[in-house]
Amino acid sequence: MSARARALARLNRALLQAFSRRATGALRATLPLRLALPHLEPLLARNVAKEVRKDALVIERAGRAPLAELLAEARRIDREFLTGVGGMPIRIVVPYAEIEPLRARRVALLGDAARRILDAWPPGRRARAALRACFTRAELEALVREDLRLYALETRALSGAVRLPAILRPAREAIAERLLAIMQASASELARDAAERVFRSGPRP
Repeated sequence: MSARARALARLNRALLQAFSRRATGALRATLPLRLALPHLEPLLARNVAKEVRKDALVIERAGRAPLAELLAEARRIDREFLTGVGGMPIRIVVPYAEIEPLRARRVALLGDAARRILDAWPPGRRARAALRACFTRAELEALVREDLRLYALETRALSGAVRLPAILRPAREAIAERLLAIMQASASELARDAAERVFRSGPRP
């Protein structure tokens, strides 16, 4: 992986980790999600690490690997993820019929954005300069929001794999929908904050 691709992958990792922190903080303030959180939080944390690995591959191979190859690599990472959560209350079944169309859209979105950014990255400059060269503030905000929205939809699908206590099972669908709503709200807030930070007036990036 090139130095610029590594830097972009680190930036993406920081974005996903910030997204997870915001969403988890909002979950802690919400019933019945606060009751379900001990069962959801380990999944959310491990899912971030899984997505960071997948995204790094997409960034590294941007413009050079077909979608089918990247989706196959994603399934390989899924298998490692499921092996790692074997001791947790999670069914070892990934609903690919629901997840893979979302994943394909997100891989295509991220891969196209990564290719544009890496191609436009000025020599000797930082990532902020490349982002400014590729996008307007509104475009960057929309890109980040859509990327995180697709991430949230995939996470919502995975949340159905969590074994909840019997008292919470009747509310499973409501919990999943509330989780999605919180993640989508967090996505909009983080997209706005990220774009503001990139385009904030300051020293030459």
